[in-house]
Amino acid sequence: MDIFGQIAVKIIKEQELIIGPLAWIEAKKVAGLKIVEATKEVALEGDKKQIIDGLVARFDKLFGQASHEVSREAVIGLLADLTPADIPMSLQN
Repeated sequence: MDIFGQIAVKIIKEQELIIGPLAWIEAKKVAGLKIVEATKEVALEGDKKQIIDGLVARFDKLFGQASHEVSREAVIGLLADLTPADIPMSLQN
């Protein structure tokens, strides 16, 4: 799984700690994000930065700014591996 797939999984799992299995259900609604049910692995089909932004926005829309911060904090370590241009807008400071 590439870095963007890892970011997506990390965000979903962190949200799952707060809202339970609903996190996976909501993540499935993000265009371009495909989830393998059995393994909870993801595939991103399309503009990966845009898909991550969509995932963060999905949780933000449902649960507000606090969920946005949860998403950013969940992946802070993974963002260090990206160039500033590769970091999705929703995860930038």
